[in-house]
Amino acid sequence: MTLSIREAVTADGSAIRDLHLASIEGLAGSAYTDAQVDAWAHERDPDGYPIDSPQTYFVVAERGDSLVGFGWTKPDADDYFECDVDGEITAVYVSPDATREGVGSRIYAELERYAREAGVNSLGLWASLNAVTFYEAQDYNRVTRHTLEFSDGVEGDVVEMRKSLS
Repeated sequence: MTLSIREAVTADGSAIRDLHLASIEGLAGSAYTDAQVDAWAHERDPDGYPIDSPQTYFVVAERGDSLVGFGWTKPDADDYFECDVDGEITAVYVSPDATREGVGSRIYAELERYAREAGVNSLGLWASLNAVTFYEAQDYNRVTRHTLEFSDGVEGDVVEMRKSLS
C-alpha cells in the first residue's frame, strides 16, 4: 500500500497519541529500562500535540486509513540546545509495525524540506538512544548527552545532535 505524508489536522490527535505510545512501548526497550519506557509512555492528552501551532509544521504518514508515523519541526529552535542551531526537529515517531520500511526517512525528509524552505540553515534535535543511528544516517552529528525526566522522577539519557543545511 502507498505511503503518503500530509500535514496533520486536529482530528488526528487521538491516533497520534496512540501511535506515540505504541512507538515508545514497542521500540524504546532496546535502549531504556522498563521503568524508563513506562515513565516516557505516561498518559498523554490527544489535544496536547502542537498540530495547530503556527510555530510548528506537523505531519503524519499514512498507509490507507492507518497512521504509521508522525513528526514535527520548528523553524525557530527553543533555547535548550547547547549547540548553535536555527531550527529543530522535535519528533519523528514510527509505528512498531512500520519500522525499517522508510517511513521515518520519508517523514524526516518532509520536515527537512520544510525547514529549508523556511530559511533554516541548521537543525538540532534531542534523539532517544534508540534513534541516534537513524539521525546519523540523516547526516546529524552528536553534540552531547543530556539527562531528562520522563515522568515521576524517572530519568533517561538523550543525545543532542546537529545538522548543517547550508
